[in-house]
Amino acid sequence: MKTRKSWVVWSDGRKQSSFLVMSLHRNDLVFVLISVSIHAFGVINAVDVTASVSAAKPQQAPSYLSPGSSAVVSSPVFKPAVDSALSIGLLSSFPEDLEISEYCTGLLRLFGQRYVTYVDCLVPAARPVKVCQDCFTAYHSLFEVFQNISSDQMGPGNVSCRDSILRSDRLMLVFLLYSGLDTIWQKSNCQQCVPKDLKGRNNDTLYFLTLLNQTIACFEKYKQGNLTEVCKNCEVAYKGLNELYSGMEKNNTLCIDLEDAMNMTRKLWSKTFACSNPHEETVPVIAVSSFMLFLPIIFYLSSFLHSEQKKRKLIHPKRAKSYTSLMNIQDKQS
Repeated sequence: MKTRKSWVVWSDGRKQSSFLVMSLHRNDLVFVLISVSIHAFGVINAVDVTASVSAAKPQQAPSYLSPGSSAVVSSPVFKPAVDSALSIGLLSSFPEDLEISEYCTGLLRLFGQRYVTYVDCLVPAARPVKVCQDCFTAYHSLFEVFQNISSDQMGPGNVSCRDSILRSDRLMLVFLLYSGLDTIWQKSNCQQCVPKDLKGRNNDTLYFLTLLNQTIACFEKYKQGNLTEVCKNCEVAYKGLNELYSGMEKNNTLCIDLEDAMNMTRKLWSKTFACSNPHEETVPVIAVSSFMLFLPIIFYLSSFLHSEQKKRKLIHPKRAKSYTSLMNIQDKQS
């Protein structure tokens, strides 16, 4: 450790001695602290300078715009960014002459609500298929609001929503959404089970569902015991249901709900319960098929028995016979 004596002179002329103890280790520590402070101050200044330069420099314009284009100067999109954390978006509103009316906005909102209701009905009705009998009310509501949107008739305030909602852009989103759900309704042939007013189910459908419920109830009653009891006790109910389905199929009055229900019933009858469905017309069909099979054999056998076997006879030409007679006459005369 080194020491040094120093004198301090005050304003009144007095002298006072003091000892300053200087440590080499302390001097080194002070020097390090001073260096770190200077370095941090330089970094802060550099950051401030960079931030000020970037704030003064506008955002880069798109590559398809030339540097001297007026769009870059006048467009508010390319102004300097105040806060990089905030993203730039479209304006929340347009001029009044470009926006749709309150009446059309209400129809659009109602369309969205009924669209969701119909989709919520379709998903649970996928298996087993009950699209027509469970979702006709939701489809009817959606159909009504779309008719109001696409109608030529003027609504309140002499306003038509067809052009502003359906034809105002290339995508035509509302039309696409409705077309998708309407395609499901049409491919399901729901118009065969639901009347045109879309209120309830027609009589043929109700009668079919009644027989179907009776048949399924019979299956549930006798399936706990011997499966042969199902075949014996439910044959009449199943046969009546099957005949009704065949008639409706010929008349083209079936929808996807009835088709799927009948397919499931037939699988239960034939595979699960291993029952058969005898038909009375089987015997005539077998008889006619057997007769047609043996008909060629009978025909050829009868032809062989009744045909006459004729011997081939050699017939001499008349000219040759006349020549021989002439030669005999000449011989006699000679």
